[in-house]
Amino acid sequence: MKLTILKDHLNEAISHVAKAISSRTTIPILTGIKIDATSGGVTLTASDTDISIQSHIEIEKEGTTIIELRQTGSVVLPAKFFMEMIRKLPSQQIEIEVKDHFQTTIRSGSSEIQLMGLDPEEFPLLPLLEESRTIRIPSDILRTMIKQTSFAVSTNETTAILTGVLWTIDNGKLKFVSCDRHRLASREVNIDLDPSQRFSNIVISGRTLNELNKVLPDHNTLIDIVIADNQVLFKIQSILFYTRILDGTYPDTSKLIQETFQTELSVNTKQLTEAIDRAYLLSREDKTNIVKLIMREDQSIEVSSTSTELGKVTEQINLNSIRGDLLRISFNSKYMLEALKVMDSENIHIGFTGAMQPIIIKPEDGADILQLILPYRTTN
Repeated sequence: MKLTILKDHLNEAISHVAKAISSRTTIPILTGIKIDATSGGVTLTASDTDISIQSHIEIEKEGTTIIELRQTGSVVLPAKFFMEMIRKLPSQQIEIEVKDHFQTTIRSGSSEIQLMGLDPEEFPLLPLLEESRTIRIPSDILRTMIKQTSFAVSTNETTAILTGVLWTIDNGKLKFVSCDRHRLASREVNIDLDPSQRFSNIVISGRTLNELNKVLPDHNTLIDIVIADNQVLFKIQSILFYTRILDGTYPDTSKLIQETFQTELSVNTKQLTEAIDRAYLLSREDKTNIVKLIMREDQSIEVSSTSTELGKVTEQINLNSIRGDLLRISFNSKYMLEALKVMDSENIHIGFTGAMQPIIIKPEDGADILQLILPYRTTN
């Protein structure tokens, strides 16, 4: 293999595929990036068996020659060293030459680097997916749905299914749900899809979705999503992002969500978020994160937290409205903050069915998003 390539394009492709490289793998070939040079361009691939990412660089783009290909071929190069070295090379022109036994020479300006490559035949093949089940969704909507749900997945690997986000498609709606037993987040959107198409129990790791979010384009682009028996493929311009579907059946969380409430209130999202954020600073010091909320007859709430060493924070917020029984309730302020920060609505509706029942938070602008937090039992 022998070629010359523009540094910026190679750097960008490396940064995309590097998200699939695990530092914990015991398989030497998976610590590398596979480079395939063909007459159609250069393709980089990385995999950690759960995620595989492929990024393609065209020979020419918008009249600019990106690659001058002299000889086709393939090699696997050690990812960490290759990434850092390419980023620090002095010239925009980078020459890569692979000789016998995959010995690779990289030249740029006055620099020359020798790397011992690995046999690309040992690199795992990407799955071939039947593309009969494909949905299309704008990248900005997908990005928002991930942001509004992935934070609530479990970090406890003993219940692996809860470390993922559940995808359901029914009646032309795509729904994401995540739950870690203490809180739940869900978001639903209408998509352009045959209403007869139904998918259920598609669970994708929250960590994987956060990595996917990093490669989704900032500008609004349609993303094709191919759903197979145990894999999902995201087609993002020149990037193919493969991920494994988690094994197991996601628990039915619908029974947690109440439709009628003993108490309902409407409050400004920013005011409540900032008040809880200040209270969280103190509750965090005691490593409890507990914040108390007391409803008052004058259509206000009191938000407070106490630290045995530092003192107490108390703040009063006027409500837009309140209906039902006045409650005293305690909750995890970190969970509440994470739920509030993904609400794009100016005002939110919070529903309570008792001091020890789930707290349901919804935006008032009609967006189909729901956050649920279980309260804490405290001595007073």
